[in-house]
Amino acid sequence: MKYNVKIGEKNFEVEIDDINKRPIVARVAGVEFEVSPENGITARVSEPVAQTDASKPVAAALPTSVNLSGNVMLAPLPGTVVEVFVKPGDAVEAGQVILVIEAMKMKNSIRSVRDGKIATVHVSAGQTVMHKQALVEFSA
Repeated sequence: MKYNVKIGEKNFEVEIDDINKRPIVARVAGVEFEVSPENGITARVSEPVAQTDASKPVAAALPTSVNLSGNVMLAPLPGTVVEVFVKPGDAVEAGQVILVIEAMKMKNSIRSVRDGKIATVHVSAGQTVMHKQALVEFSA
């Protein structure tokens, strides 16, 4: 999947094959970088896996850390929680459907972004959620 990312005043097209796989492999201008979330809070961007002379300006513009929220899954869109499939203590795998949010009469399956154990479920069926509201929290 391709993403447009703005870093400072520069825009980059970043291609990521599998956002759930660790480490995340991101390609920027044909150069691959490994991004590894640590403790679910911060991701470190490694040196390019392969680098050419043409890619040096891109690599120099990338930050050394990126903020991620790995312990808390946030709502990707506003809507109403229709069903919750997990409870505290449940073990989940990356890609597993953990709940369904209905928005504009469409049901959206919300999948876990990582493997782990659910520490807290912050929502319940019938509850309205806002964009980026905490849905579930993983154990550290």
